[in-house]
Amino acid sequence: MNASPKKKSFTRLFPAIARYLLGLPLLVFGLNGFLNFIPQPEVAMPEGAMAFAAALMNTGYMMQLIGITHLLVGLMLVTNRFVPLALTLFAPFIVNSIAFHFFLERSGLVMAGIFLFFELYLAWKYRHAFGPMLAARAQPTE
Repeated sequence: MNASPKKKSFTRLFPAIARYLLGLPLLVFGLNGFLNFIPQPEVAMPEGAMAFAAALMNTGYMMQLIGITHLLVGLMLVTNRFVPLALTLFAPFIVNSIAFHFFLERSGLVMAGIFLFFELYLAWKYRHAFGPMLAARAQPTE
């Protein structure tokens, strides 16, 4: 009797799909931070959101740092290199994005939630890589 080969499940592709769906927009937004090819929205943001954005711009470095980080995280996710590091670097941005859209500018909350979903899904799929980083009493190497 010939045993039929096992079919691989389509779900094995989900982490790669999630990496691309999170990484490609970050790559584009990171490039936009330097090339400014995405037009600014014509709808005015609420006063608090404008004040926050202006404060970031007035630092003289924060918008560039955000652009570089998005670009690097996007590259790491799309190329499947250093994915746990990419997720760790992106975590503070997604937390701030959720807070920004929840408290200051509600229209982007759904998109921020989608990014949060992909971040959490990928963090779960790569959870084995976070164990050593989350050790309560890690010891330095001798």
